[in-house]
Amino acid sequence: MPQILRNKNRNYIKMMKRITSQMLVKSVVIFPALFVLINSFFTSQTLAQPVPAEDENIPFLVTFGSAGLKSWGDDDYCQIFFLSVPLTQKTPIYIRVYDPDCGGQFDEMYGAEDTKTKFSIYGGVGAYTDKDAQKTEPVGNFKSGTLLDSKTFGVDPKYDNGWYTFGPFNPSDGEKMQEYGTYYFKIIAQGIQGDDGNLYTYYFSTSASENKRIEGSNAFTFEYTFRMPDKPGSVCHLYPYIREDVVSIQQHNFDWDADGQMRIVSYEKKGELAALSNENDWKSSKHEIKKTEQKSSLDFQFVKGKADAKPRNNICFYMTNQFGEFLPFNAIPIGGVPKYKYDGLINQMQQNERFNSVKPSSK
Repeated sequence: MPQILRNKNRNYIKMMKRITSQMLVKSVVIFPALFVLINSFFTSQTLAQPVPAEDENIPFLVTFGSAGLKSWGDDDYCQIFFLSVPLTQKTPIYIRVYDPDCGGQFDEMYGAEDTKTKFSIYGGVGAYTDKDAQKTEPVGNFKSGTLLDSKTFGVDPKYDNGWYTFGPFNPSDGEKMQEYGTYYFKIIAQGIQGDDGNLYTYYFSTSASENKRIEGSNAFTFEYTFRMPDKPGSVCHLYPYIREDVVSIQQHNFDWDADGQMRIVSYEKKGELAALSNENDWKSSKHEIKKTEQKSSLDFQFVKGKADAKPRNNICFYMTNQFGEFLPFNAIPIGGVPKYKYDGLINQMQQNERFNSVKPSSK
């Protein structure tokens, strides 16, 4: 599994991310299809380009073969991501897949190694804007747009714990959205055979052989199917953006298997609990959105239990608003990672208390 690069500037970058994104988001009008135009400042490190992203703390995406049992945590054997690339990007881009084969070190195998996963890249008109592409189920014209490239992987030691690169693609190969200043690409991973679980990640790059950021890009999906970390107490994060007309959201989770709790953190919510699914079923809960939570992201947290933690737990998750629209989960949270409104005040009070408790020297 690749280790996401860390360096001594990480804490500084996170601090600047919170401060600068709060200023930027006030000056940008965010439409339902526009998720990415305020993030170029934050892509000076590798934080922006891996999917799942570092802040999400998700080890792998998961897609099972079409004969897999749904009780293993994949409800439809298909996962769709979108990549947005700014119109200012002129050089080719590459879509890299880590560990795309099914079999070997990380994948979830059951019996014969017979699973095949097809990865397909789409661009052109309709790749994103077709309504079927923005649903959580692979039905209708979800493969909309122009097929740019595809490859099917079975068991292949060459790509076990290794990378496969799609591309090069000209940015203009994506669906152009002039009003948003963006090209959109669609990446579909679909289990077409077998019953095993394929665990993989993406990296969107300007290099065919290295992971190099695409300035100002972002990635998002409307339904996440992912592997929880095995370590007890681990916390995974998803970041849905809340428009200014949203007054309530409904979260939907599948096959949680009593693996801890789910909670929402925002400016108004310190850890509002959500309903939890059991083995092979869906559960949902409705949550009010206050005005101070609009035009910002939520931090939806998946907290693994410290006792009786479930190994190899896969989960499906999506969210809707009061209009029934699916909300996108952005790899880079728009407006930065949300913080509860009293956290900063409490921290300042604690610092003041420690300062005041220091007795002056008698000398």
